[in-house]
Amino acid sequence: MKYAQITGWGKCLPPANINNDEISTIVETNDEWITTRTGIKNRRVSHVSTAELATLAAKRALACAGIEGKELDLVLLATCTPSTMVANTASLVQKNLGAVGAAACDTNAACSGFLYALQLATAQIRAGLIKKAVVIAAERMTWYVNWAKRDSAVLFGDGAGAVVLEASDTPSGLLASKIGCDSEDRNILHIANYGTDQDKYIATGPSDLLFEGREIFKRAVKGMSEACDDVLSQANLQLDDINVLVPHQANLRIIQAIQQRLQIADDKVMVNIDQYGNTSAATIAIALCEAVEKGLITPNANIMSAAFGAGLTWAASYIKWGPRVTPLAECLEELPSCEKTGLELIAPAVAACQLVNTQD
Repeated sequence: MKYAQITGWGKCLPPANINNDEISTIVETNDEWITTRTGIKNRRVSHVSTAELATLAAKRALACAGIEGKELDLVLLATCTPSTMVANTASLVQKNLGAVGAAACDTNAACSGFLYALQLATAQIRAGLIKKAVVIAAERMTWYVNWAKRDSAVLFGDGAGAVVLEASDTPSGLLASKIGCDSEDRNILHIANYGTDQDKYIATGPSDLLFEGREIFKRAVKGMSEACDDVLSQANLQLDDINVLVPHQANLRIIQAIQQRLQIADDKVMVNIDQYGNTSAATIAIALCEAVEKGLITPNANIMSAAFGAGLTWAASYIKWGPRVTPLAECLEELPSCEKTGLELIAPAVAACQLVNTQD
C-alpha cells in the first residue's frame, strides 16, 4: 500500500497588519479585552485575492518539495472565501502553477477544511489513483467581517498555507483521521445573508456573521477532543507518543482547554493565533509550516491536529512527518507590493458597515 508523505510545505501571509489598538479605533474595544478573551494580538489583511494567496503558498510548497507544477495530479483548495464560485478558484490556482491537466477542486468545510482536504487527497494517493497532489488552504476572512460588530471584527485574518503530498512506500503522512459534522446545531455558527438562498436583486449589506460563543466553545472542545481520542485509538497510539499538537487557531482558550483535556505539555503545542487571528481553513496549514520553521516538528515526528468550524464540521488527524524538515529549494516570488496599511485597506468596508449600522 502507498502512503501520502508530506514532502513540501509553504505559507503566504499578506504584509498589511491590524493590531488590537488599531481595531479599537473602529469598534468599542481594547487590547486587554481582545487578548484575554481570544489570545489575538494582530491579524493580517490581504490586498490580493484568495487565488493569489493560494498560488504563492502552493509555489513555495512545490519548491520545498523540489517538484514543478506540471508533475501534479491534483490541486485541492480548502476555502470558504473563494475568489470565484464558478469557475472554482482551484482551477485558477492550477493554471497559475502550470499544473496542466491536473484535477482542480475547491472544498468548503470552513475551519475544518484543511484536514478534510488532506484526507481526501491522501485517500486518492493511497488508492493508487494519483501520485502527487498539493493541498492548499487559503482564506480572505476579512472580506466577511462586519466592521460595525465587535465580536466578528476582532477575530479574523487572511492567509494561506499548503503542503505537497507524494506517494511513498514509507508509512508517513496522514495515517489516521476522523471527520464529521454536527449539522443539527449548524445555526450557532453561520453567515445568514450569503448564498443562492438570498434574493440577488435585493441588497443585503455587510455579511451577517452569526455565532454563539459559549455554545461554540463547548462543542469545539468536546468535538475536537473526542475526535482526537478516536484517532489515537485508530493509530494505536498513546498521548505520550504525540510530539506536537497543531490545533485550529480560533481562540486561545479553546486551544488551552483541548491541551488540558489531552494532557499535552505547553512545549508540544503550536500556537500562533496571537499573530494572525482566525484564518479559518488556513490556520492549521500555516501553523504546520511555522512548526517546522521553529523546530517544533522534527524528522519522523508524530503530529496530532484538530479543527472545528461552521456547519458544525469537525476533524482530527494523526500525521507522521517524513524524514526531511528542510526545503529542497526556495520560491523567490513575493506578493505584489502593498502601499496601504491594514486600516487603509479596510477603510471603505468600515465606512459601509458603519453607515448600514447607523441606518438600522
